[in-house]
Amino acid sequence: MRIDKLLANLGYGSRKEVKQLLKSGAVKVDDQLVKDAKQHVDPNTQMVILNGEVIEYKEFIYLMMNKPQGVISATEDHSDETVIDLLELEDQVYEPFPVGRLDKDTEGLLLITNDGQLAHRLLSPKKHVPKTYFAVIDREVTEEDVNAFAEGVTLDDGYKTKPGELKILKSGIRSDIELTITEGKFHQVKRMFEAVGKRVVYLQRISMGPLKLDETLELGEYRELTDEEVELLKNYQVK
Repeated sequence: MRIDKLLANLGYGSRKEVKQLLKSGAVKVDDQLVKDAKQHVDPNTQMVILNGEVIEYKEFIYLMMNKPQGVISATEDHSDETVIDLLELEDQVYEPFPVGRLDKDTEGLLLITNDGQLAHRLLSPKKHVPKTYFAVIDREVTEEDVNAFAEGVTLDDGYKTKPGELKILKSGIRSDIELTITEGKFHQVKRMFEAVGKRVVYLQRISMGPLKLDETLELGEYRELTDEEVELLKNYQVK
């Protein structure tokens, strides 16, 4: 990779600003001064030093966000704040994107990465990656609903969902539930409950495949995935 592209990708300025850095003698590769912006480096095997500090290069970034309400799962939008707007600039330079989408008023686990191959694997309808949600339902949820979801319910457009695993955590005038589904139709959880005459009043995603929401993350906060979490995602096979 060209040294100017590498430094620009890592957020050390525009190509023009990076060229100035190089001209000023601020950059060394393997202890050799580099001033030519076109010089190629291999960041995986060579040591790049800027102003005396070794630069850590990574090709991919993997972030877990606890998405708040009111923010949309997109890379850009003309009217609404996006999950990418919540990232620090040093993370935005990797041009990451949300893996799948959570509705604007839905909270919880959102994976953000620039690893297109991993994203495709997690989102592919053929893979049936399970996603689990916690929800508050405005009505009593019954064993009848559990059985209906296990069979698959027919949505308002006539589509019959794949079976979902519904667990009742608390049943009453308002019920707390967990629902695991393996597909991601538009507003699917809300529409599944509408199909049995009930309404979702709060929705939070708590897991996606092997990845579980870090409960120490406040709404709007995010962190990098651990190496172990990345490996879990890359090696994940649906049983």
